[in-house]
Amino acid sequence: MRKAKSVVLLLVLLFAAGSGLAAADPPSLAEITLTNIPHGWSGRHDLRPELEVYPDGRAIKKPDAAFAGRAPDVPPQQLNGSIRADVLRAAQAEIRSLSMVDLGEPAVTDESKQIIDLMPEERGQEVHLILYAPGFSEGLSPEQQDGRIRFAALYRRLFDAFVQD
Repeated sequence: MRKAKSVVLLLVLLFAAGSGLAAADPPSLAEITLTNIPHGWSGRHDLRPELEVYPDGRAIKKPDAAFAGRAPDVPPQQLNGSIRADVLRAAQAEIRSLSMVDLGEPAVTDESKQIIDLMPEERGQEVHLILYAPGFSEGLSPEQQDGRIRFAALYRRLFDAFVQD
């Protein structure tokens, strides 16, 4: 009896694996995300990226992800679209370049933040750029201010490059 149950279990497992049910590929993860954390949002737990770009250029834009008028229990609007491959490659290069730049931290607290994350499939190649208090430059060197201008231009370029389906 025990042998019969083992055979049945083995057949069920083989059938499930062969049918693709047990071996489904996990969904692809976003390679680049743009996140805006507005002033005063440190206590909210519903923050989502404004833009998610996948390795194949597919993208999801959430234009009201950081809108203060959106209630925390209401998911942000989601638009499907894409980013051109040349824009994506240029953005990847600029993100890596900006990872070597000191963006500085202005002498203000509890202000907004912008984040650009590059998370390629190759582990150990991730880049996380955080721009604290984007609207402020007090106490920053000219090099830090230039880096912040580059960061803001990249953020805007990626956001504007989105083409809705």
